[in-house]
Amino acid sequence: MKALFVFAENFRKRCLMGFKDRLREKRVKANLTQASLAEKVSVTARTIQNYELGSRKPTKYEVVKKIAEALNTTPEYLLGNSGMLVLAAQEQGGAKAAREIDELVSEVSGMFAGGSLSEDALDGAMQALTRAYWIAKEKNKKYTPKKYRKEQTEE
Repeated sequence: MKALFVFAENFRKRCLMGFKDRLREKRVKANLTQASLAEKVSVTARTIQNYELGSRKPTKYEVVKKIAEALNTTPEYLLGNSGMLVLAAQEQGGAKAAREIDELVSEVSGMFAGGSLSEDALDGAMQALTRAYWIAKEKNKKYTPKKYRKEQTEE
C-alpha cells in the first residue's frame, strides 16, 4: 500500500512540474552548471537562472529546442503540453494571447488537480469548456476574411 502511495505522490509531483522544474532537473542530471548550459545554448547564465527561477520563460521555440538538445531531451518534455500551447499562442497572437492561455491553463489545471469537485462536476466542467471552444471557433470563422480562411475540401 505504501508503494502505491509513493507512486501516486511522485506522479502528482511530475504532473505539477513546470518548465523551470524540468529544466533544473535535466540540467542537474546532466551535471551542468547554469553557466555551462548557457554557453552551449548561446544565452547568458542569467537567462538560464531566470528560467529556473520561473521569472522568465523562453519566447521562441528555437531557444527551447537548443536547450533540449543540450540536455538530451525533447522540447515537448521541457515545456509540457500546456507550455507548448502557450508558446504556440505567443508565436501566433503575441504576449497577450500567451498570457491569456497561460492563465486559462493554470485555472483549469488547478480545478482538475485535487480540487473538491465530484467526478460528475468535473465531467460537466470539461463538457462546458469543450462547448465554449467550439462556439468560439464558429464565431471566429464568421469574422475571418475569406482570403485568410483555411480551405475545406468536401469528400
